[in-house]
Amino acid sequence: MATRSNHPGTALRPPREPAEPRTPSRNRNRTRNRNRLAPGTPARTRQPRLWTWLLLPGTLWMAGFLVASLLLVATLALGTTDPLGNPRFGLDFANIAALADPAYRTVLLRSLGYALITCLICLAVAYPVAYAIALCGGRFKNLLIAAIVVPFFANYLVRMYGWSVVLSDDGPLLKALRATGLADDDTKILQTGAGVIAGLVYGFVVFMIIPLYAAMERMDTSLIEAGRDLYGGPLRTFFFVTVPATRQGAAAGCVLVFLPAMGDFVSAQLMGGPDQIMIGNLIQDKFFQGQNWPLGSALTMLLMAVLFLGMLGYLRRTRKDEAEAAR
Repeated sequence: MATRSNHPGTALRPPREPAEPRTPSRNRNRTRNRNRLAPGTPARTRQPRLWTWLLLPGTLWMAGFLVASLLLVATLALGTTDPLGNPRFGLDFANIAALADPAYRTVLLRSLGYALITCLICLAVAYPVAYAIALCGGRFKNLLIAAIVVPFFANYLVRMYGWSVVLSDDGPLLKALRATGLADDDTKILQTGAGVIAGLVYGFVVFMIIPLYAAMERMDTSLIEAGRDLYGGPLRTFFFVTVPATRQGAAAGCVLVFLPAMGDFVSAQLMGGPDQIMIGNLIQDKFFQGQNWPLGSALTMLLMAVLFLGMLGYLRRTRKDEAEAAR
């Protein structure tokens, strides 16, 4: 029988059951769990620290070679060549001043324009492909991605040779266009800027499809359904819902396409003419044919500066998006 407490306002409480005695096995488990972590260290900080140590050797290896090569190229850009064409280190700014030549500026602007146009075309091609695979692929998603990626395992030079055959004057593409009346005998794709851009798009479009596919895989599909209720048509929904939700994937794809396209020289060499050379062709010519390694190094540093600005803009945009998402 329960007794009333002497303190006013307290409710009747049932008698407490005796506490379950602690067994030795339970005490051993608690002791083992406490010993797994260092005293004062949260559990969630242990795993990131482990990954940091695992990533450190590879990061130091890559960073060491990158820094060493950049220092070598930067010091060689200030050097000269002897009468036999051998490079000599020095402190001569003639190669840096030579970059102001209008011919080099024209080639740099042409390379920049080709790379930007390549990014835009790759975006136009990759968005429908990634959208169809991510949202309509179903159980065949992995198979479709493999069908896109596996052909790009072939050597880049071999693929460019094959593409140059397709775009040649007697190739299947122009033959089909002439048969349908869309082209005449004077129409040509090779030795033109369109041919160079076609080669760049073919070579790097997969780098745009994969980030966009990953971004659409993470996207909440209910946003598209809500967008259809708000905007009505599928086209407006795509531009006002899908594109903003996947802009990080698009930005990553643009970086992955722009960086190699800017320095590419194979497409311009196989599918372009003398009026379509890019800065990569100039660098190759200075190193292997002109035997002017200091000037080639100066052109390389100019290309690296342009690529660094593009990467810096991407990192700033990514940081801004992460800050907005964290609010």
